Amino acid sequence: MLPVALPVDVLPRQPLAGLTSWKVGGTTEYLAQPRSVAQLASVVQWAVAMGLTIHPIGAGSNLLISDEGVQGLCLCLRHLQGVQMESTTGVVEAYAGEPLPTLARKTARAGLHGLEWLAGIPGTIGGAVAMNAGCQGSCLAERLVDAELLDPATGRRWRMREQDMAFGYRHSLLQDMAAAQRPWIVISVRLRTSPGHAPQRLLETIKANLSRRNRTQPCNFPSGGSVFRNPLPMTAGQLIDGLGLKGRRWGNAEISTVHANFIVNRGGAKARHIQALIHLVRDRVMGEKGIVLQPEIKHLGQFDQSLPSPVG
Repeated sequence: MLPVALPVDVLPRQPLAGLTSWKVGGTTEYLAQPRSVAQLASVVQWAVAMGLTIHPIGAGSNLLISDEGVQGLCLCLRHLQGVQMESTTGVVEAYAGEPLPTLARKTARAGLHGLEWLAGIPGTIGGAVAMNAGCQGSCLAERLVDAELLDPATGRRWRMREQDMAFGYRHSLLQDMAAAQRPWIVISVRLRTSPGHAPQRLLETIKANLSRRNRTQPCNFPSGGSVFRNPLPMTAGQLIDGLGLKGRRWGNAEISTVHANFIVNRGGAKARHIQALIHLVRDRVMGEKGIVLQPEIKHLGQFDQSLPSPVG
């Protein structure tokens, strides 16, 4: 029986598809969506006492959830929002669930330069730290001062500096901890920006960035963002496109005809359909180019790793 004294509802057997940008996935054993740090701490304490595995989720982008669902507690942080800005120092503090496009606009309106590129990433700042998100030649690690973290196993809260986060290309220490079944939860982050810029010029840059994104990425169907990391100096999109895989479908999932490193849900796709296309791309690139593509997306729940690729 669930404790009645919790300051935020913990709901059993909740569907997750609506909490992901791909709009696929089964149900979770428990779901909580805290709106404050106090609620977050209380829910985490409860989950640890119940012996539940905790799965932090932000905006649900770059995330593929199994059709079979998830055991444990899915901790959706998208409602843990808020931003504080120091106009003189340029230091910005944002809670984990703050949407990146919103953060980009808020700082631009305050004349704080350096985060305009975030506007084109449909995620939250907490997820961006964990992924070391980046685009247009910038990445989160370049702007991070520190992150306030919560260790569910101990209840400890502390700030970790940028140099201690083991940042790499689309990687951070937070991913290693999650893989070890000991996730550290991002509460808030502090970022450095450059103050004293003209807000209108910054907003115009954001508008141009979004226009470029809309031209080069599929925005008319749900997707999970870039599926594979770029095998630098090449890009995954160029490799996949060169193999003629654009437009390939499995069920109602499709390798985008706009950008080959995106898989879109054309309506009613299942996670297993998306996973089959991921296998197809990986196997074809390895077989014909000898390159092992590393996924940028994260999987949650159980997937059949022996799943055959669609023929061809």
